[in-house]
This record gives sequence, structure tokens and C-alpha cells, in this order.
Amino acid sequence: MKLNDEVQAEYHVRYGDGGDSTPLAPTDFEPPHGVYFIAYDDNDDPAATGGWRSQDANGEGHEDGDAELKRMFVIEQARGRGLARRMLAALEENARAAGRTRMVLETGTKQPEAIALYTSSGYEPCVKFGYYRLFDDSRCFAKAL
Repeated sequence: MKLNDEVQAEYHVRYGDGGDSTPLAPTDFEPPHGVYFIAYDDNDDPAATGGWRSQDANGEGHEDGDAELKRMFVIEQARGRGLARRMLAALEENARAAGRTRMVLETGTKQPEAIALYTSSGYEPCVKFGYYRLFDDSRCFAKAL
């Protein structure tokens, strides 16, 4: 819960609103339809999170076989050590093993570090989808698994 509060606070600083309002439920991340990872530092304190949930074709722009990346976050003290890239690779591997064919994500223009991570990891802009698809600051990316 601590890291979720931190990521929501960061969204508030960057976007000036109440954080990410995308509807999520813990059951969205239950295998084999999703997963949620927490990485810990050397002191066994949570340092990063990330998850994916299954999505199939729907009225919000998803396609059959999508794995939607959610809540990728690294605490400020652990940034710059490659933790986000390792978390992303683990999530992609897990989604592929679960039979998902495409990883998709939504981020925003005020998160240039995230956009740089995703584009340098092979993600390309795609048709906007999900809760924020109609927002000007929203950017969506996809990568075949």
C-alpha cells in the first residue's frame, strides 16, 4: 500500500489531480490473468512495483491477447539502477508465459522518463485505449510479445 500511495502522490505532483483513477481490483492481477510484482531493496523495504492484467477486445480500444501494464513505479531512492527495466522484462516474460500476445500501456506526457524507458525497450505508439484514452496528455504504447 505504501508504494501505491507514493505513485499516486507522484501523479498528483506531475498532473495536479487526484492521481490515477483507472478502475483496478486486486483480482485483476490474479494468475493466470495477471500478476503483480513487488521488488525489495537490500533492507527488505519495497522499492518497485509493476503488474499486468489481461485485456481482450473491448469498447475501450484493447485487442484480444493484450496484457495491460499497470503501476510501474520505482521509489526515488532506487532510481537509476536499472530496476524499472528489470521489472518490465519480468512482467513481459510472465505475460508471454501466460499466453498474452501484446503488452500495452498508458502513460502521460509529464512522465518523460517512463516514455524513454518504454520506447528504448521496443514499445511503439499505438491506438489510445483505456480510461484515459480521451485525455490529451495520455500516450499509449504497445509491444508484441
